[in-house]
Amino acid sequence: MLNFNIRGENVEVTPAIREHVESKINKVERYFNEDFQANANVNLKVYNDSQTKVEVTIPMKNLTLRAEERHNDMYAAVDLIVDKLERQIRKHKTKVNRKFREREGVGAYFANVVSPEQAAYQDESEEELPIVRTKQFELKPMDQEEAVLQMDMLGHNFYVFTDAESNGTNIVYKRKDGKYGLIETN
Repeated sequence: MLNFNIRGENVEVTPAIREHVESKINKVERYFNEDFQANANVNLKVYNDSQTKVEVTIPMKNLTLRAEERHNDMYAAVDLIVDKLERQIRKHKTKVNRKFREREGVGAYFANVVSPEQAAYQDESEEELPIVRTKQFELKPMDQEEAVLQMDMLGHNFYVFTDAESNGTNIVYKRKDGKYGLIETN
């Protein structure tokens, strides 16, 4: 069961909007068993140019589903979000099933047994994600501003560093709008 936390920025979350969001996003429940419990955090934003942005985050024990979509129509953005969330679930499910088959040594028997829905997306979700390069580096203590400068100097779109004050590992990144974001770890 999904519990919803729906927030609106520059938009009132009306009962109609709430019902649309909940009914559409609840469709992902069919991928889980009856004991499924999670919180769906939904953020709805409307910008000055009437562009809307819908963000959905569903944190779970071994997986966090997250999708965002910009669109002129908020209802259309919600519909597109559901497609993205379902794609993430199918991809994760295929990956977990593949690991299970390999570990249990029953790959030959189950490899061709897929549901019709899985078969439609098998090519998309079975692509390998090989790691082609590994880097090791020492995290230097610095403040956020220095991390942004380092990132820009290197021409990267993110930078991992140790926060000089908290001693925690943080990440600064460049957003699509050209501004910067910060991810703080616990």
